[in-house]
Amino acid sequence: MIVAQTARTGRKFEQVVEGARAVFMRDGFEGASVDEIARVSRVSKATLYSYFADKRAMFFEVARAECHRQADECVKMIGTARSAPEALRSAGHDLLRFLTSEFGLSVFRICVAESDRFPELGQQFYRSGPAMVRDRLIGYFESAMARGELVIDDVELAADQFAELCKADIFPRILFCGACRPGEAEIGRVVDGAVETFMARYGASRA
Repeated sequence: MIVAQTARTGRKFEQVVEGARAVFMRDGFEGASVDEIARVSRVSKATLYSYFADKRAMFFEVARAECHRQADECVKMIGTARSAPEALRSAGHDLLRFLTSEFGLSVFRICVAESDRFPELGQQFYRSGPAMVRDRLIGYFESAMARGELVIDDVELAADQFAELCKADIFPRILFCGACRPGEAEIGRVVDGAVETFMARYGASRA
């Protein structure tokens, strides 16, 4: 079974997850070794395998936790933003940085590669990643609508549209053409365009 055995908890479990996160974030999935994860986690390989069947199981537990962390960070930044454009810009930057990071790309590629043989992996990734971002955006849109900043008939569609606008050009170029990860200036250009397009469609002050 590849999906992480998340029922096992405790100090050593958290140690293993944190160690695996450090190694996967540094080395990516292919570059990470079980020996190195055990060393960084300061546990034996036997302890590590008592929690996880294999490296993929570790990776997906780390990915699940990281997606939760990213979503929570996104919510925190949105909550402190002063206006809809500022909130969306912050959310867009966080989303695109994660998607184009080595770790984010590894999560996406492994889920796509394994989803036919192990459909639960794709479902787990969707629930822990895209679905969480979608729900957070929907929640923000509803609060912004209550304040009179946005006018949206279909908040689910609007959330999907904003996420796709933020990936324009950059994400497919990295996936299919092997382009280098974007710098902050390129991320800013795409996110600014996404926010302007979104506000032109859904901003309360639009004509």
